[in-house]
Amino acid sequence: MNGMQKKTSQGDRMKDNGTGPKGGRGQPAFPMIFLGIAVACYLILAFRDYGVFSEAVRTFIGIILQILPVLVLVFVLFFVIDLFVRPQAIARHLGYESGIKGWILAVVAGIIATGPVYVWYSMLADFQEKGMRIAFSGVFLYMRSVKLPFIPLMIYYFGGAFTAVLTLYLIIFSFFAGICCEKAVLWVGRSR
Repeated sequence: MNGMQKKTSQGDRMKDNGTGPKGGRGQPAFPMIFLGIAVACYLILAFRDYGVFSEAVRTFIGIILQILPVLVLVFVLFFVIDLFVRPQAIARHLGYESGIKGWILAVVAGIIATGPVYVWYSMLADFQEKGMRIAFSGVFLYMRSVKLPFIPLMIYYFGGAFTAVLTLYLIIFSFFAGICCEKAVLWVGRSR
C-alpha cells in the first residue's frame, strides 16, 4: 500500500459495504428494519386470522392505487427536472437570492400541487439539495391547505368574501411559516 493513500478504518469499511449503522449509499438502516417488522406482522396476522389479513391487504392495495397517479406525476417531474433543470437554475429561481419571485413560485406551486402531501417530500428534499431555500419548502407545504377544487364549494357555503380573506390570510401566514421553518432548521444546524 502506498504511504500517500489514506487507510480506511474498520468503521468506514462497514459503512461502505452496508453492514454498519447506515445501509448502502449512506441511508439509515431503520426503513428496512421497519419494513421487515411490518411484513412479519402481516405474516403473523395471515396465520392467525386470514379474513382480517385479506381485508388489510385490500385496504393497502386501495391506498396504493389511490396515490399511484400522484407518485407517477412526481417521478415524471423528477425525470424532467433532472433532465432539463440544472441546480443553478433552481438556486436562481428558488434560492436565497431569488427575491419575491421565489416566494410567489412557492405559493403558486403549493396551491396547484395535487395528491397526498407526503409524495412531494422527496421532491422538496431534492430541490433543497440543489439550492432551494428552506423557507420555500415551508411555504409550499403550508399552501397545500388551499385546495383549488374546493374553492367553489367554499364560496357556495361561506361566500366569496370569506373565501378571499381566508385565502389571503393563508398566503400571508405561509410566509411566516416558511421563515419560522428556515430559522428553526438553521438554528438546529448551528447547535449541532
